[in-house]
Amino acid sequence: MKHVWILNHYALEPGGAGGTRHFSLAKHLPAHGWKATILAASTEHGTGRQRLADGEAKKIERIGEVSFLWLRTGGYSGNGADRIRNMLDYTRAVLARENLAGLAPPDAIIGSSVHPLAAWAGRKLARRYGVPFIFEVRDLWPQTLIDMGRISSTHPAAFALRWLERSLYRSAKRIIVLLPKAGDYIEPLGIPSERIVWIPNGVDLDQFPSPVPPTASQSFTLMYLGAHGGANGLDNLLAAMRIVQADPRGRNVALRLIGHGPLKPSLMAMAKDLALGNVIFEDPVAKSEIPARAAQADAFVICVRDLPLLYRFGVSMNKIFDYMAAGRPTIISIDAANNPIAEAGAGFTVPPENPEALAAAILEMASLAPERRAEMGQRARDHLEANYDMSLLAKRLASALDECGRAA
Repeated sequence: MKHVWILNHYALEPGGAGGTRHFSLAKHLPAHGWKATILAASTEHGTGRQRLADGEAKKIERIGEVSFLWLRTGGYSGNGADRIRNMLDYTRAVLARENLAGLAPPDAIIGSSVHPLAAWAGRKLARRYGVPFIFEVRDLWPQTLIDMGRISSTHPAAFALRWLERSLYRSAKRIIVLLPKAGDYIEPLGIPSERIVWIPNGVDLDQFPSPVPPTASQSFTLMYLGAHGGANGLDNLLAAMRIVQADPRGRNVALRLIGHGPLKPSLMAMAKDLALGNVIFEDPVAKSEIPARAAQADAFVICVRDLPLLYRFGVSMNKIFDYMAAGRPTIISIDAANNPIAEAGAGFTVPPENPEALAAAILEMASLAPERRAEMGQRARDHLEANYDMSLLAKRLASALDECGRAA
């Protein structure tokens, strides 16, 4: 059986509170002739949990068919100097020969651009071992930073990242993209379209059994599961819930916000200032607990900032697919090149950063007959099973890896 190393600085094991994309893909790869080892940082992104004991520089952990190599990195909070040091810690650790001595040699290496240094390290290792390098593009660096207004297109960092990005594209045997329209950005850089493979996020249906019908109730539970960060537009959701609370039709509507992130304290303060009695903040849950928690919802909600340039290449949010797997309708506030909720006929779409439109959609969803919402939820589940089941996506990944071997 062939062996692929996957470099993902922020990879999570199944018990973590966040996406487990690479574990889920790796779990299904053996059925297609590949096994995987995931090389990740010991410090858990978002929570700061340290996986290694004092004095440990690394640890190999096997979970089912998937191996993790946890590499010692320092802790950090926020996006300042400590986080940059954490990135450098990971890069140095993953390139250290003594840290890799216990692993079976690779037949291919995937470098995932949760940040560019991880992908760069993946290319260096691929050259060291004489195997194909596959570049997985999670975010379009530096374009994402430019579109979000964090740096200008003429900033020195933008020039450096652009140079690194093009170098990685040109040296990769295959480029895995999560966004369906990412090719519109990559191909004009001189990259042949046949080297680009779309493998979005998805759901491991082994973990999401058939949806449980919602319990009959006079109340209506709207749920958000995910990060509480600047890109998530949750301030607009709270503004919408104020409108819902003031409307007689919204007296039985409640919003549950489950997750963590840098803006959670300010969002809780905003809810208090607005005297929102219809909003509940809850702690994040492990990925394995999401199906049970999601079954408590009548509908889900997703908000983003109004950044059409950022979303012109599409979206592939984990939460979208978790919601669809749960068999519930979703209200999504977005302007993007793709929209799985609309494609499935599984909910309502409203413009971003428009609390009035969002509130109207929430009130309309709450007023629908349960049977109507169940129909939307079933369409969501059917669309997910046909397009975003991790076993199908793993087969696509294995095919890309096989093609790299033939082209080498």
